This record gives sequence, structure tokens and C-alpha cells, in this order.
Amino acid sequence: MTINYSRSETEARDVAAACKAAGGDAIVVRGDVSSDADCRELAATTLAAWGRIDGLINNAGMTMFVQHADLDGLDAADFQRIFAVNVIGPFQMIRAVAKSMQAQGRGAVVNISSIAGSMGDGSSVAYAASKGALNTMTLSLARALAPAIRVNTVCPGLVDTRWGRDALGDAAFETRQQVYAAGAPLRSVVSADDVADATIWLLESAAKVTGELITVDSGWHLGPAAMSKREPPQ
Repeated sequence: MTINYSRSETEARDVAAACKAAGGDAIVVRGDVSSDADCRELAATTLAAWGRIDGLINNAGMTMFVQHADLDGLDAADFQRIFAVNVIGPFQMIRAVAKSMQAQGRGAVVNISSIAGSMGDGSSVAYAASKGALNTMTLSLARALAPAIRVNTVCPGLVDTRWGRDALGDAAFETRQQVYAAGAPLRSVVSADDVADATIWLLESAAKVTGELITVDSGWHLGPAAMSKREPPQ
């Protein structure tokens, strides 16, 4: 396994150590997915280490927290940076590994998106738009790269992570979690393990699944949980 990071080296090395403790093997490589040269280097380093690439998880992402109605809160540079990481980065990584996967006759890609891409909400307009673009790209490349390469996407809802707490602060994030859990039919937020379970299934087990957007959000996209309990109109 190759673990990529751009800034969080300590966390990346912790993940590599956990992989090795579980009996696997892992290397850690720094790279910015918005750089095509870095993407190609990541693929080349992986091939040099193991001689093949069976799977790719596009999990790099960024955002800015700006109210959607605040049209002056984002400028063109903000959009360009968010799209560079959230959309162009996954495209460049897929391109970097595609020839190897095609040569061996099989491979799988899982993109990590968000329900923001289908619901038009989330941390900012630019973020939602980037995830919508990633979802569409999933469909395009699932067609283009078949039959050798499967391309799917996981669309999480609110995930309880350090990243969210750092961005919003513990108090605000706790409030957001409570609101989310109260409104979701499954009465819960999503954990990183929930996202990982869906990702690994698509990567390793879903041999006949491609071009799918798998929503993992405790049912949030269905609307407020209380609505399902109401009597239908007479």
C-alpha cells in the first residue's frame, strides 16, 4: 500500500505503522494531487515497490467554510484551488494509474465525494460544485475505462473526524452532529469506519459494480426523519 500525504506526515506514518502491525506492508509518499508530476511520481513509486497497482482511493480533498448566500465570500482563486484538489487531482491520479491497470487487465478506483455533490449544500458553493463534478466524472470514466477498470464513488454525509472539529471548533461541531443525528432516519452521524467499509467493499468485493455513487449518510438525503412518521394526507 502507498499512503499519500501533502501535510499530515505524522498521521500518514501512523497509518503505515498500523498496516504493518496488521501484517501488511506500506510506504509513505508525499505529494500534492493537484500537481500532475506528483501524481505520476506516486504511481511510479508504487509500481517500483510492488510491480502492480490494483486499486486507487482518491481521498484527498479541501474546502472553505463560506455560507452559500455569501456570494462575495469566494473568488475565482478559491474555486480554482478547491477544484484543483477535489476534481483535477482525482482525474490526474486515475490517469497516472490507468495504463498499469489496463496492462494487467483489472483495477478499481474509488473516489471519496460527498452528499454535498448531489444536494447542493455543505461547507461552500465551491465545495458542493466540486463534488458534483467528481460524481459526474465517475460516470464518465466508468464508461471510458471499462472493462478493465471499475470506477465508483462513495458519498458520505457528516463524518465525525478531526478535520471537521478543527475547522468548526469542538462546540460548533458537536452542535452540528446533534442536529444531523436528530434529522437522519438512522439517528446517527457517519464514522470514518463507515466510509472505509463501503470503500473497501467497492475496491475488493464489488466485482460487477461500476459507475455507482454509494451514499453513506445515515439516510440524511431522505429528508427529516420525522417526515417518515407522519400520516399521509387524506
